[in-house]
Amino acid sequence: MTGTEATLFWGFLIVYGVVMYALSPKSRNAESFYKGADDQGRPVCQWSLTASIFISWIFAKSVTNAANLGAAYGVTGGLAYAAYWLSIPVAGYIIYLIRTQTGAGSLQEFLTSRFGRLAALSFAAAILIRLYNEVWSNTAVVGGYFGNVGEWPYYTAAMVFTAFTLAYSLKGGLRSSIFTDVIQAVLFVFFVAAVLFLIIPANDTGTLLTTGEFRLEAGMDLLLVAGLQLFSYPFHDPVLTDRGFVNREKTMLKSFVVAGLLGFVAVFIFSLVGVHARLNGIDAGGNAPAAVGQALGLTALFLMSVVMMTSAGSTLDSTFTSFSKSIAVDLPRLARRTAERLPSMKVGAAVMIIFAILGNLPMFAGTDILKATTISGTMVMGLAPVFLFYGFTRWSPWSFHLSFWTGLGLGVLLTVGWIPDSWAIGEGAYALLLGTNAWGILICTAGFFLPLVLRRLAGRSLATTGAGS
Repeated sequence: MTGTEATLFWGFLIVYGVVMYALSPKSRNAESFYKGADDQGRPVCQWSLTASIFISWIFAKSVTNAANLGAAYGVTGGLAYAAYWLSIPVAGYIIYLIRTQTGAGSLQEFLTSRFGRLAALSFAAAILIRLYNEVWSNTAVVGGYFGNVGEWPYYTAAMVFTAFTLAYSLKGGLRSSIFTDVIQAVLFVFFVAAVLFLIIPANDTGTLLTTGEFRLEAGMDLLLVAGLQLFSYPFHDPVLTDRGFVNREKTMLKSFVVAGLLGFVAVFIFSLVGVHARLNGIDAGGNAPAAVGQALGLTALFLMSVVMMTSAGSTLDSTFTSFSKSIAVDLPRLARRTAERLPSMKVGAAVMIIFAILGNLPMFAGTDILKATTISGTMVMGLAPVFLFYGFTRWSPWSFHLSFWTGLGLGVLLTVGWIPDSWAIGEGAYALLLGTNAWGILICTAGFFLPLVLRRLAGRSLATTGAGS
């Protein structure tokens, strides 16, 4: 990095951090810190909630993955990754049903009422792992614009970025997170538009939008994986689901639908950065946005870095606040050690600080950021039957556990390479991932309904015996 580049990149990082801290509101009570309400207790407005959902799910690792897949498979790859954003309206609708039909104030409360306390604790463990992955996978992307893995600028930038985000998160909690999300959403849209202004004129638009093939071996397998994970993936992300309980049901649903559709469009559009690399013979090297930025010059690279910082910042502050709520509020309630009263903001702040430190440790070990999405999504496939078919039961802990733990087990087996090749569907790079998810969701669904079927059969048997006697 030259002196000019260093001044530009580090200067923006520092200005960004200072401005975010200065503008973010300070929470003066626990209701504001943990639930995002203002000082008078009023919930967040619809459009702020929409912007928050939209940008907090536009992870730095997500837009990087979308561009990488665009480079590998053309628009098919971009569509495959963008399809995950359609799970936001799915989650919004199911949370709407849960709130209106059961009156639950959180997913943990809902799971406890239908499947027992152990089910809610198991679910809490899954979302904590997901939150942990979100820290390193986003800060690592930002660090990549300041240096290579193993170099001090890479780690320094990642840690400085973490410190700035932590500072304004400590200041206002969820209220601060949602407020800054609106600013970050505006910045993201503006700078993505600037990137496209450089890319689209450099290509034939028709070719840019038609590059790629809709075959299993050419990225369709990952598109089908995304389609299968639409009904499970969003529920293990409290960054999203926590926002499903901060406003009225209909207002929340509208925000989820609009944010999901906007997210789908935004992620697909950014995947064209990777398609540009594919058409122009640019080696993506695992980071298509950075590679394209370097090929187009300093201006483009700077624009890419701003896109990554804004998207990473919105996700990271949401991750801090969600983890804080999970540890300080949700888990103690599940353990029956607190009343409904919210804990002190100091408790949540202490959790954030510890989490910020521990969450960056995997970055120093080196990891694959795409696996943070695809593998975790596979491990929680068992949540799909739980949330889709909860209406079939009033109380059935075994239904949750047979579905959830089966999905988790299959995800672990896939990770360690113990899923047989015979499960693969197609011959593409994601053939085994697709097969595991396709067969897995059927097995998990069977596990969910098994206790209900056995209970009904047992009831009929008892009824027959009683009638015969």
